[in-house]
Amino acid sequence: MELTGIHHLTAITAQARENKQFYTDALGLRLVKKTVNQDDTSAYHLFYADGLAQPGTDLTFFDWPAARERRGTHSISRTGLRIGKDSFDFWAGRLADQGLTAGKVIDLDGRTSLDFEDPEGQRFRLTEDAPGVTAAAWEKSPVAAQHQIHGLGPITISVPDLAPTELVLTQVLNMRKVREYASPDGQGSVHVFEMGAGGPSAELHVAVQPDLPIARQGAGGVHHVAFRVPNKPAIHDWAQRLNELRIPSSGEVERYYFRSLYFREPGGNLFELASDDPGFAVDEPLETLGQSLSLPPFLEGRRAQIEAGLKPLD
Repeated sequence: MELTGIHHLTAITAQARENKQFYTDALGLRLVKKTVNQDDTSAYHLFYADGLAQPGTDLTFFDWPAARERRGTHSISRTGLRIGKDSFDFWAGRLADQGLTAGKVIDLDGRTSLDFEDPEGQRFRLTEDAPGVTAAAWEKSPVAAQHQIHGLGPITISVPDLAPTELVLTQVLNMRKVREYASPDGQGSVHVFEMGAGGPSAELHVAVQPDLPIARQGAGGVHHVAFRVPNKPAIHDWAQRLNELRIPSSGEVERYYFRSLYFREPGGNLFELASDDPGFAVDEPLETLGQSLSLPPFLEGRRAQIEAGLKPLD
């Protein structure tokens, strides 16, 4: 049993309209699914991805009227976005034009990197992608195809103690520990774990930061990270594995666009295992993804009520 990489990452916004504008206009991502949080249908769940809405490119947001995140450990602390090696000057200029908080282009863990924050303080790291990888470009993006974001990864989590988290990553999820490096913020060391074929799209970076306060989740923070499982039957196998190891989990959850399984690692971070199939084109054509409100069949009967409770995005 093997995970193959990052599937998606779900964060929190308190400003859905502004969120949509920023991620489609400033970052040039495609809104591939406009739906609702299936556990809280008063809130949007917005999915941004590449031109083909592929697993591993989905950056998603719950729209909750939450206070800003309090930063600290026990958190998913930085989201990697992969770009081409020759795109850093472009993005440094574009971020500056947007008036965003951004660092300098540096070499980090052997890759060119650039940290920045979105208008709500969501923390990102543009990371040099593996050689030969290109974006599945979205033709309507305001960003030229050669500079578009390729997808997610690596993802960084912060924990106060490495040992229990490492045990779950290596002995339960079958990740491989491959190296470590000093955290660029001067707070501890970062340990790199990889899945599948490895590379930036399949890495989880664990920052060990016992001196930080405990984070409080909120707007500008991350809710959970999901790892790729090839298909729905494999989610069943993982559910059995967690059950046999007596690790509490959600059990299998049908999300319609993928099947999921949730559990918390010892450092307090919420992990999801999500299937690559069937994908976002299961209920609307690939060409028109994200243009109207999509609801899974089990919510379709409540469409009028749900739509009445949602704010306009445009």
